[in-house]
Amino acid sequence: MMVETNTIEANLTEEGFFQRRLIRPVIELLRQGVTPEKIALSIAFGVTLGVVPVLGTTTALCAIAALAFRLNLPAIQVVNYFVYPLQIALLIPFFRLGEKLFGAQHLPLSVPQIYAMIHASMTGAIRALWTTTWHAIVVWCLLAPVAVIFLYLVLAALLRRVARRKLVSVPEAA
Repeated sequence: MMVETNTIEANLTEEGFFQRRLIRPVIELLRQGVTPEKIALSIAFGVTLGVVPVLGTTTALCAIAALAFRLNLPAIQVVNYFVYPLQIALLIPFFRLGEKLFGAQHLPLSVPQIYAMIHASMTGAIRALWTTTWHAIVVWCLLAPVAVIFLYLVLAALLRRVARRKLVSVPEAA
């Protein structure tokens, strides 16, 4: 039993979490014939939509974008889930930028306070945070197109390079 556990741990360490859950699936998509551009666009939308400053909306937004733009649904959703910590980290900065953009009064909030408000009363939290959230969404809407374009250009170039390497060549059938 001890040997099996050590072997499993060694395998997990050799190939890290991101390698198994993000890099390898992207390589497999390339091997299956998905274009680097489609994968890059899926990732760019997944990251950008994944940080929308409205908790609980990103899965639906990513699904709608995948259907509307004919993107890879699993890829966009995997990226969406990976950027969840980034969404939480950017929530307060989006709120602050919204306050500045609209000249709104500063609302002293922290992420734990927001979660506590949501758990205490969802409708109460929505009422209390409606204006702040709306302002943050406007800021996100201004930044999102730039983020998608930038991420797409960088990722498309990177994925084209990966696709040209032997790493993604499909083995010949014997």
